[in-house]
Amino acid sequence: MGIDYSQLHDPNAEYTMRELSAETMGVAAKRGGGRDVEITDIQTTMVDGNFPWTLVRVYTDAGIVGTGEAYWGAGVSELVERMKPFLKGENPLDVDRLTEHMVQKMSGEGSLAGVTVTAISGIEVALHDLAGKILEVPAYQLLGGKYRDEMRVYCDCHTEEEADPIACADEAERVVDELGYDALKFDLDVPSGHEKDRANRHLRDVEIEHKASIVEAVTEAVGHRADVAFDCHWTFSAGSAKRLARRLEEYSVWWLEDPVPPENHDVQREVTQSTTTPITVGENVYRKHGQRRLLEGQAVDIIAPDLPKVGGMRETRKIADLADMYYVPVAMHNVASPVATMAAAHVGAAIPNSLAVEYHSYELGWWDDLVEETVIEDGYIEIPEEPGLGVTLDLDAVEEHLVDGAELFD
Repeated sequence: MGIDYSQLHDPNAEYTMRELSAETMGVAAKRGGGRDVEITDIQTTMVDGNFPWTLVRVYTDAGIVGTGEAYWGAGVSELVERMKPFLKGENPLDVDRLTEHMVQKMSGEGSLAGVTVTAISGIEVALHDLAGKILEVPAYQLLGGKYRDEMRVYCDCHTEEEADPIACADEAERVVDELGYDALKFDLDVPSGHEKDRANRHLRDVEIEHKASIVEAVTEAVGHRADVAFDCHWTFSAGSAKRLARRLEEYSVWWLEDPVPPENHDVQREVTQSTTTPITVGENVYRKHGQRRLLEGQAVDIIAPDLPKVGGMRETRKIADLADMYYVPVAMHNVASPVATMAAAHVGAAIPNSLAVEYHSYELGWWDDLVEETVIEDGYIEIPEEPGLGVTLDLDAVEEHLVDGAELFD
C-alpha cells in the first residue's frame, strides 16, 4: 500500500493567516443557472509520449469533468493528490481564488517555483476546462475574449544528424513544404566536434562558426517562407552567448532562445542588450513574479512562459499583460500533449501580444490520437468554440500509451 499524500501533515498548510477556502472567506451565496457545483475528486494519470505527460481531471457533483495537464516530471501526481483536500467541496468556478488558495496552502512545500507550481498548473488548466463546460463558453472567453480565430504554431524540428547544417536545412524545407509550417525552431546546443571542455560553458571561435553555419543553412533554405528560431537550452557563458548572438546578427533569426543559464537575470539582461539578435527566455522561470524580473529589467526581447509549468492559464495571461506594458511579445514554450497545447492556444487567442505556440511532437505519430478532435492543421490551431478547452480525451488511446505502472482515470 502506497503513501496517502492527501493526508500528509504540514502545519503551514493547516494553519495560515491567509486561508482562502470558501468557508473561511465566507463565500456561501447561492449561485443560479446551474452554477452551484462542488468538486468531488481530482485524479491524474501519466502518458508515455516524447515527454511523460501528466494529465489531470477534476470531477464534480454535477457529473461534469474538467481535463488539464501539468508539465512533465516526477512528483506531480503526488502533489496533486496532496492538494485534493484543499479543493474538495469548493466551487470550481472560482478559478483564481482556488489557484491562490493552493499557492498559499503549499507555500511551505515550494509553491514559489518548481514542481509544486507545475502541479498547481495542471489543476488550474482543468478548472478552466471545467468552468467553461459549466458556463457553456470556450476557455478563451473566461480570459476576456479573443483577438484571433487561430493560433500560429512553431514546430520544434530535429534530425538524426542535428549537427550537420545540410541535414538541418533539408529538414527545415521538408517541414515547410510537406507539413505546412511557417514557423520553426532548431537546436544550437549541439556537438560541433571542436569542444575542449563541456563543463565551462565557453564557446571557442570554431564552435561559434559551426553554429553560425547551421543558422545560415536553415535560414537560407526556407527564406521568407518561414520564421526560424534557435534554442541554446541555457548552455553558454555570458561572454560566449554575447559573441554567438552578435555573430548571428547578419542572419534572419526569429529569436535565440535561452543562451545563458536562467538563474542570473542581470547576466541575462547584459546578453540581451549586447546584440540586435532577438533573445527569448522564460520556460525555466516560475509564476508572474519570476517573469516580472525579466521584463522590468528589459532582459528579454520575447518572453516564453510554459503554461502548464508557469502557473496555468490565468497566470500566463497575467504574464502576458505585464509583458504588454513593456511592448514584449509572447511565444509560449510548449512540450505538452494536445490538452495543454490547446490551453496555450486559448491563452494565445486571448492576449494581444501573442506570437506563437510551440509544438514539440511532430515526430510522434500518435500525438493527436490522444484527443478526438484535430488540433493542428497546416501549422495553425483553430480556436474551438465548444465549451472549455474544446478537446475530448480518447481514453482508449490514453490507456494504450500509459507510462508503465500508471493507472487510467476512474
